Amino acid sequence: MAKNNLMFRAWYYFRQGWAIYFAFILAAINTLTVTYFLAIDNYPSLKSVFPSFEQYVAIIVVIGVPLLITVGYAHYKKTEGFKSEVDVLIESNPYQRRYLVNTEIMLSLQLKLILVIQEIAKNQDLDQNKIDELKKLYEEIITFTKKRTFLNDGDMDFFKKKIF
Repeated sequence: MAKNNLMFRAWYYFRQGWAIYFAFILAAINTLTVTYFLAIDNYPSLKSVFPSFEQYVAIIVVIGVPLLITVGYAHYKKTEGFKSEVDVLIESNPYQRRYLVNTEIMLSLQLKLILVIQEIAKNQDLDQNKIDELKKLYEEIITFTKKRTFLNDGDMDFFKKKIF
């Protein structure tokens, strides 16, 4: 990775800091302030439930934080939302896709090699079928790696064929 794109890296880090930390804190403060002073403060029935801004913040934090943790947990563990995000990331990020495809290729190769090593360790002769399987796997990997680039859809085609 070249570090000659320092301005883009700085821009990326700035956006991350802003979006994840600074904007989150400001949005929370803004939401609490606006909802209290524009909504609750003007309605006596709500003012009786939340008599002060500090009590409003305390109640919202006590109810809101566990609620938002539950929603976040559901997003990652119980719904299709996070899976869809990862699918989009893999489809749109060739580096992420390449990493996943390479891992899949290495795993299949390692499993075949383990079988061969086990047979050799047992002093068994390798039959021609196993040798042909290894040769075929080797040819597939060589052919695949020569054709693929980050700009073509080789990794995505492999990904769809092997994983989906």
